[in-house]
Amino acid sequence: MKTAIITGAARGIGLATTDLLLNAGWQVAMVDRDGAALAEAITARENVHGIDCDVSDPAAVEGMITETLRHFGRIDGLVNNAGVADFGPIEETDFARWKRIMETNLDGVFLCVQAATPALKETKGAIVNVGSISGLRASTLRVAYGTSKAAVIHLSLQQAVELGEYGIRVNTVCPGPVRTKLAMAVHSQDIIDAYHDAIPLNRYGTESEIAEVIAFLLSDKASYVTGQTIASDGGFEATGVGLPSLRH
Repeated sequence: MKTAIITGAARGIGLATTDLLLNAGWQVAMVDRDGAALAEAITARENVHGIDCDVSDPAAVEGMITETLRHFGRIDGLVNNAGVADFGPIEETDFARWKRIMETNLDGVFLCVQAATPALKETKGAIVNVGSISGLRASTLRVAYGTSKAAVIHLSLQQAVELGEYGIRVNTVCPGPVRTKLAMAVHSQDIIDAYHDAIPLNRYGTESEIAEVIAFLLSDKASYVTGQTIASDGGFEATGVGLPSLRH
């Protein structure tokens, strides 16, 4: 049975991806630093193993890989989904805030891939790094977040080029606006309307829609796909000016 590690698995896109892979016959090491949410998620699922881990901690990441191999015996897929969404103006983004975002969003991806590589060599496995539309196009209040996700996109290319030698595939999925509980809590109606105006499909995505792309890239159906960045964003990245005028 194939085994995947999913970071940030206790909720949102990570949890949706977990459920898709379980339905496809995988077993999943669910990794999160929110122990309470992780425990609740594990209780309702079979063929999972919960690991409390902060992906920005090198020792914890090494331990997470060791524990996955101890419990499941193999690693076929790695989904680097854990991330910090912390937005603020440039002038209010002090170095501590910058470092906190980079440590999880960028350092975590580097550390997890490096630690998992020996096991992935054995299975010729696949890696999916979760970026963001904010890494492909600039926006206000995202100087640290957007930069971290842009760096993840390039890091994925570096990883794809080097690890392809071992049959390991590496791709990036960049979600656009997703209808999560967190987003709906912080997005005012004005923000929602503005997003709808800029998205050709005229709606937010869902967690399961992003998960479907991740699951595809992990699967054998994507066996010749590596080094790619896929924006699952309803066409948001493609949009220039004029779409609202056209609709009105």
